[in-house]
Amino acid sequence: MEKTKIGVLVGPTASGKTALSVEIAARMDAEIISADSIQLYKGFDIGSAKPTLQERRGIKHHLIDVYEPVEQNASVARFQTLAQQAIADISSRGKFPLVVGGTGLYVNALTYPLSFTGAASDHELRANLAETEAQSPGSLYKLLKELDPKSAARLHPNDLKRIIRAVEVVKLTGKAIDEFGGDFENKKNEEIPYDVKLIALTMPRELLYARIEQRVDDMIRIGLIDEVKRLKALGVTADMPVMQGLGYKQLYAFLDGACKLDEAIAAIKLETRHFAKRQLTWFKRDKRIVWFDVTQYEGREALAEAAVCALEGGDHEQTH
Repeated sequence: MEKTKIGVLVGPTASGKTALSVEIAARMDAEIISADSIQLYKGFDIGSAKPTLQERRGIKHHLIDVYEPVEQNASVARFQTLAQQAIADISSRGKFPLVVGGTGLYVNALTYPLSFTGAASDHELRANLAETEAQSPGSLYKLLKELDPKSAARLHPNDLKRIIRAVEVVKLTGKAIDEFGGDFENKKNEEIPYDVKLIALTMPRELLYARIEQRVDDMIRIGLIDEVKRLKALGVTADMPVMQGLGYKQLYAFLDGACKLDEAIAAIKLETRHFAKRQLTWFKRDKRIVWFDVTQYEGREALAEAAVCALEGGDHEQTH
């Protein structure tokens, strides 16, 4: 059975994914599927850099404004289901599905077979653990060191699949995964139903950090504080997973009187830089990805043409 062709565009925050994805979609008769854990929520617009209708330029976008923030929680498992449905829908109409976003776990949910075997299993628990990690990278490894230090010692901090599995087993059984034979592996050799081409954006670190600083300033200028006020008034609380998103968490603390505005803005910039660094580390591990240094192209159109060539299976010299 022939696999459905899909494209995936990833990269760190503020690298220009949104604008480039629209250029690519226009050239490939594509529709865009957002792989962003915050853009799924209604009302989380400015802080998630959700593309406006004007920025979408008539290109249909999927998995944006899906959830009511007070009533529903996103999860990796739910994203996977919704994205698979969107891919089937887009392909059935003869268009090209283009997945775009910076949430690495969401991208992996579509491009790897994320199933687990072994001692005990709880799909919803695993999805919740993955979502926790998506919102607060590094938190699960820290938890594993507390729950099962032996497994933590032999796992790389970036080996998320096995970290999630080890935490899942401890939480379900109260025992370390070693007591069940250390069963981390997916033994079914499952395949995904897609023929995937992955591309990513990069640029010199100092340029990326300057863009992040400018983006945060722009978000404040166009109304991010008022956006957080509205969400707070709707009943979105500081402890909800969606409020852990960059910008939202810090400004919520400011509105609660826990810090000054300039302190909140400085924290947003610092944590966004750290997040971008983690995103780069995450995506650099994936050897399937073709990288594009945006500074090597004379404008977005030239970059879009090269990206389309890579997504269509043409040759491209990787830039790191």
